[in-house]
Amino acid sequence: MSFDGLFVHALTHELKETCEGGRIAKIQQPYPNEIILKIRANRKNVSLLLSAHPQYARVQLTTIPFDNPSAPPHYCMILRKYLDGAIIEKIEQKENDRQLIFSFKNRNELGDTSYLSLIVEIMGRHSNILLVDTDTNKLIDTIRHVPASQNTYRTLLPGVSYIEAPSQNKHNPFHYKGPFPIDQLNEKEKIKWVQHTFQGFGRDSATELVHRLIHHTDDAPRPVFQQFMQTFQPDKIQPTLIKEQNNEFFVPFDYAHFKGERHSYGTLSELMDRYFQDKAERDRVNQQANDLTQLVNTYHQKNEKKLQKLTKELAETEKADQFRIKGEVLTAYLHEVNKGAEHVELHNFYEEDEVLSIALDPQKTPAENAQRYFSKYQKLKSAKIHLTKQIKATKSELDYFDTLLTQLSIASLSDLEEIRQELRDGRYLKKKTASKKKHNKAKAKPEAFKATDGTSILVGKNNTQNDELTMKKARKSYWWAHAKDIPGSHVIIEDSDPSEQTLEEACMLAAYYSKFRLSSSVPVDVVQVKHIRKPNGAKPGYVIYEGQTTYYVTPEAGLVNELKQK
Repeated sequence: MSFDGLFVHALTHELKETCEGGRIAKIQQPYPNEIILKIRANRKNVSLLLSAHPQYARVQLTTIPFDNPSAPPHYCMILRKYLDGAIIEKIEQKENDRQLIFSFKNRNELGDTSYLSLIVEIMGRHSNILLVDTDTNKLIDTIRHVPASQNTYRTLLPGVSYIEAPSQNKHNPFHYKGPFPIDQLNEKEKIKWVQHTFQGFGRDSATELVHRLIHHTDDAPRPVFQQFMQTFQPDKIQPTLIKEQNNEFFVPFDYAHFKGERHSYGTLSELMDRYFQDKAERDRVNQQANDLTQLVNTYHQKNEKKLQKLTKELAETEKADQFRIKGEVLTAYLHEVNKGAEHVELHNFYEEDEVLSIALDPQKTPAENAQRYFSKYQKLKSAKIHLTKQIKATKSELDYFDTLLTQLSIASLSDLEEIRQELRDGRYLKKKTASKKKHNKAKAKPEAFKATDGTSILVGKNNTQNDELTMKKARKSYWWAHAKDIPGSHVIIEDSDPSEQTLEEACMLAAYYSKFRLSSSVPVDVVQVKHIRKPNGAKPGYVIYEGQTTYYVTPEAGLVNELKQK
């Protein structure tokens, strides 16, 4: 479901109950388009997320921890200046639109009471968060500035008068008393009519209403419509996540037109934490890892081309024996070869009844021609040894960059700096210029899981974590799992004698955190840590082992989440 006006209507009740009357204790801006308000309300501390993200714009309470930048952005400083210590007097939705208005009371620098509004407009790529002086109706600042050259209807810059977003001239569905001229329309036309007539109806909500109208043909449209709208009241809300094939949908209550697995949550904010956490995190990671992904892809492509060239050159060395044979035959029949001849046909004593045609340099003697073939033979023989080593090294590089691409695809924001540092250490990336200011960032930790029987399972998310986890932290008696011959994570079972179920769950995690996470029947090797060793000079994350058992498992995102929540 999109974050439509109906969802905002249901969410407003949740926010009012939790946040109204609360005091702003702290303000953070972890990302360019997102604000976190730490609120002390009803003897509890809560975190309110306000997002103007182009794809994931929303408002919700959150329990997800966010890392803050070393220096607060300008908009964050403005909010701290005006809202630090402010009281949230009122939270309201503008009709049934995707706009939430937070009204604050605070004291200014002179000690006078000031009234401010924080307006969150959830409008896709035009989403914004606006701080307005209620008394003067002037914009103090916005998280995204919009000059007149970009929007002729209204300018969103500090100091200008606040103008509301343009109205779509649709009816508020909670107050609608008009007709329902939909009897002669087909299903698609009915959905279109609902969206064009009412404020705040996203595609999913409109489809659900039409589904109910079609399946209650004995009833008049109005009672069905009224019953549907009443379900958005606080006592009727049942936050639900629906998984349909490879898609997920979040709804304020069960939408019957969706087919798939249902999961219920205590609040709408808990539901959104579950739905948006991975999606928004993945989007941020992709943005911040874009340069790394391009760099690793470039090295990967270079090594692919190099391997093709080396393989072609190696195939040429297979002609070495032909040159040796020609040299030996020439040497054996020197007396039959005339100086100045351009070629000669001689009996090949390596093959019975076969005549060997040999090209000659007329400027050289027969003996010199024979020596020329021996020189070519030696050159190709040496090249074969060199090329074989080069091919092995290039394949190792390819595997390494393949592993890094897999790790970047599953990395969290905290993992990226370790991958970046690994590339610097390997001289694939320029070393960071020493800064006078040192920020002691905590090292990213391996992902922690609990097996069904309570056994701890740790998963390395990059090569630094993999080496640390397997070669330093894990006891020799612990068990280790890794996708067989596939780039992926090291998985450690912190138990000397794990159950078969725990082994299978660890294998499933190893398959999920591998290049083949979307495949079925992924082979995973399991072995005790004592049988693993790291060759001298090996790439980060590379180990060898023996005595393994191979399991075949299918990665399941649902089971991964269950094991993680435990």
